[in-house]
Amino acid sequence: MIDIRLHLKYSTFALDVNLQLPGRGVTALYGHSGSGKTTCLRCIAGLERAEDAFVQINDEVWQDSHKGLFVPAHKRALGYVFQEASLFPHLSVRANLAFGLKRIPRQQRRVDMAQATELLGIGHLLERNPQHLSGGERQRIGIARALLTSPRLLLMDEPLAALDSQRKSEILPYLERLHDELNIPVLYVSHAQDEVARLADHIVLLSEGKALASGPIGETLARLDLPLALGDDAGVVIAGQVIAYDAHYQLLTLQLPNCPLQIRVAHAPLAVGQPLRVKVQARDVSLSLQAEEHSSILNRLPVTVTQDIGADNSAHVLVRLDAGGTPLLARITRFSRDQLHLHPGQALWAQIKAVAVLA
Repeated sequence: MIDIRLHLKYSTFALDVNLQLPGRGVTALYGHSGSGKTTCLRCIAGLERAEDAFVQINDEVWQDSHKGLFVPAHKRALGYVFQEASLFPHLSVRANLAFGLKRIPRQQRRVDMAQATELLGIGHLLERNPQHLSGGERQRIGIARALLTSPRLLLMDEPLAALDSQRKSEILPYLERLHDELNIPVLYVSHAQDEVARLADHIVLLSEGKALASGPIGETLARLDLPLALGDDAGVVIAGQVIAYDAHYQLLTLQLPNCPLQIRVAHAPLAVGQPLRVKVQARDVSLSLQAEEHSSILNRLPVTVTQDIGADNSAHVLVRLDAGGTPLLARITRFSRDQLHLHPGQALWAQIKAVAVLA
């Protein structure tokens, strides 16, 4: 468990958060610029000293202002990845990585050079100098260097913000590997919802220095009381599991979490039992009182209406649905809502026009 309580005041900004976060997996700190994401990360790292704070990472306490405890940044077992990799230009990639490794006594090393280079796919780059690397390659070296400090916590401050879309798509699979293969909790700062949806297990929504919400990503993205649900890109993330593959039609069948319902998605074959994360946009969900058997829409699920609110324009509403325990959102017109006489507890059918595979 990660326990974070931070109170910090500047002349024009105040950070006031109280968070209990999972001690494993990826937690995203999400919000617009100026919401306090980076300040929060810097306080956790000890680079900023909040006057009233408690920071505990699993069984290690790094700050407790009530007891006068403050572990300086260089003594905290953390790795920090910034927007720019900031590699030493006069050193080779191998020497840059060795700089991170030599900070840790051999008996305390939890990640070695071979593991870090394999995880980040950088073995062929070890003898190059940083000026001969692409932006995505430099960032992968920076992440590997942070891992070689054998951190108890990995902090990532918008690590893809300086990269173009092609470089982002190259590096995201490596970040997924870190999530899947290393037992190191990650706090990941971003204002890009597509990154958060693809990588995070847990999300903290920050605004003006305060946490509006904190919880599992699937449930939190579906909350209608948060601004995430109101925009045109609103949707839910579903962590499904492959249970079948139709080779003739090239369709995967996914079991929804904790319920008997299934969805199908066009995709290359994957092994039965493999997890697969998908996103269903609210704008891609329509509602019907009856199951439409003769339709090109592949996925039709029985659902129950739980709530509806106005969207970001007066013509639309957002409807929250329960699909056997899995939340869904539908963005429909107010006219359609009234024609269907929607109300909480009503049973109907959700027709999912598109499912986006995130990984």
